[in-house]
Amino acid sequence: MIRMGTPFPKTSRPAQSALDAAGYTHLEQLADVSEADLLRLHGMGPKAVGILREALQQKGLSFRNAS
Repeated sequence: MIRMGTPFPKTSRPAQSALDAAGYTHLEQLADVSEADLLRLHGMGPKAVGILREALQQKGLSFRNAS
């Protein structure tokens, strides 16, 4: 059974490729990831992380706190 989630908002092609390469398929998965971890992905930048942060907030979610 395939579970579908919320698609990612529009970001740059490199950021989308970074998410794909890391195996992320939907927005809700990013609630288990810290911003710092996302920024370590090749192609992911601060602007894309901001777009993803806003999308998570609209769903009542947030990135995992760095520990």
